Amino acid sequence: MKRLVLSFSAWSALAGFVTAGWLYGVSMVVLNSPVDLSASNDQSVLWDVPPGGRLGEINRQLRAEGIIRYPQLISIYAILFQKTTVRAGEYSIETNDTPMTLLRKFNRGEVIQHAITFPEGWSFQMWISHLGQIAQFEKDIALGPKELLRRAGLTEANPEGWLFPDTYSYTSTSSAIDIIKQAYRRMQSTLAKEWALRAVDLPYESAYDALIMASIIEKETGLVSEMPIIAGVFVRRLALGMRLQTDPTVIYGMADSYRGNITRADLRRPTAYNTYIIDGLPPTPIAMPSARAIYAALHPEQGPSLYFVARGDGGHYFSSTLEEHNEAVQKYQIQQRNKNYQSSPK
Repeated sequence: MKRLVLSFSAWSALAGFVTAGWLYGVSMVVLNSPVDLSASNDQSVLWDVPPGGRLGEINRQLRAEGIIRYPQLISIYAILFQKTTVRAGEYSIETNDTPMTLLRKFNRGEVIQHAITFPEGWSFQMWISHLGQIAQFEKDIALGPKELLRRAGLTEANPEGWLFPDTYSYTSTSSAIDIIKQAYRRMQSTLAKEWALRAVDLPYESAYDALIMASIIEKETGLVSEMPIIAGVFVRRLALGMRLQTDPTVIYGMADSYRGNITRADLRRPTAYNTYIIDGLPPTPIAMPSARAIYAALHPEQGPSLYFVARGDGGHYFSSTLEEHNEAVQKYQIQQRNKNYQSSPK
């Protein structure tokens, strides 16, 4: 009798084991079968998971759209193997995805990454306008610059110059505040690093002065090779007590009144940024400078030049005397004002 009972128990255990194995095998087939995107007629579908989204609800929604089958099976598997974590964001569901790969995406937060680019030399207002063109950032921009900067952690009185120009990644859950915060930290880090390695005998009282100079250099030339040369001109002018007399600062001070040309009246009109009138540097940067412009401001090229004029091909002609400079102005800006003239490189 005992042998019969033991045999029955053994067979029951074996049957249970076989059944469990069969169920696991079937489950793996289901979990690794391709999703169905036939209803969308596309190779991929965007799927947005809101903050606080639960896996069970997401599975039911996917089933309602016909993308997956057996949502309960997926949920049970996730619970058994502790894979119920879901990160908010926008996901791309591809035709070669399976319930298993979707679960992995949700667990790891493999959301779609978007990119936004801020070129060197843009002003703060241009940054705000660019951010405002993206729908998900409109709410942040509506806060107004002062509140936006406060939430981003900027402590400076004026934000100009303090955001590092670059391409930044963001997701559907990111905010404009997140991007500004990243750009601010990048600029702080870059400026601090370069300031610590600066050349000796520079006419700057602080790293902020160098940031101002870098912004002027950024606006004066698009040629990286010229940046240290222009920095050298400006540093020597400051050392000699000469005014900078640089057009980009005048344009910045004109604000919305600038219409593409600077007149003699503009050069005589007092503003805090008119370096034809004021001594030394303007009170703030006039743009967001690149790391190369910051480096140039802190490592100016040695030489005798004190003047420069745009040649019309994107580069500049440098002079060490006013007489030579006036001749260059006559040659490049008066005699050669034609349709091929350009003040910065293409």
